[in-house]
Amino acid sequence: MSYAIYPSLKEESVVITGGGSGIGAEMVDAFARQGAHVHFIDVCEEDARQLQDTLAAEGLHTVFHLCDLRDVGATTAVFERITDARGPIGVLVNNAGRDDRHQINAVTPAYWEDCLAVNLRHQFFCAQLAAADMRTARKGVILNMGSASWHVAVPDLSIYMTAKAGIEGLTRGLARDLGRDGIRVNCIVPGAVRTPRQTRLWQTSESEARLLQSQCLPARIEPRHVASMALFLASDDGARCSGREYFVDAGYFGV
Repeated sequence: MSYAIYPSLKEESVVITGGGSGIGAEMVDAFARQGAHVHFIDVCEEDARQLQDTLAAEGLHTVFHLCDLRDVGATTAVFERITDARGPIGVLVNNAGRDDRHQINAVTPAYWEDCLAVNLRHQFFCAQLAAADMRTARKGVILNMGSASWHVAVPDLSIYMTAKAGIEGLTRGLARDLGRDGIRVNCIVPGAVRTPRQTRLWQTSESEARLLQSQCLPARIEPRHVASMALFLASDDGARCSGREYFVDAGYFGV
């Protein structure tokens, strides 16, 4: 699958969180192929360095920043380095997250706080940091990554789904408050995407079959399908799209 070319993304400064693997890695690749200046943030250094080297071998320059987004101070320092190097951020993709399964009776206050920090809190603070530049430029795009999981009530994901539901509310609020400054904010809602992590931890041949039966389209969703949506929404072609959720789920209505 090749990507459409969006001239407005060429030379754009793009920041992608959780860009070292899975959907995030595909987005790093996709934006780099548009000619954007891509900076990506991840806590897993090995995967991120490998991605950076792979893209460099194809002549695609990206910059990796090692950072735990739960640390707001460290995150702020990374954003300052990016703007010092490349100027104002034009596109932020809030992709980082972790869908660990959990039983309700095993959830502790510490687990709750960590799950919200990993999946929700950083999206606000990254948006806050990026919006400072975007307000000056009077334009910008923030894309928050949601999840279809809470729309269909996937088992053993209560806290994760709480965070992902909150992201849709956050998107609406940011879109309203930042729209007057020319900043568009949208939420991409992926369904069951076939990433290496999902395949390794959660999927079997039997669950794959059930999944396809639960979708209107009996075909697996790949990371590139989500990246295609991100490219459109980040480009000038999506100039009148803001404050909304865009599903990439093959019509997923639950198992």
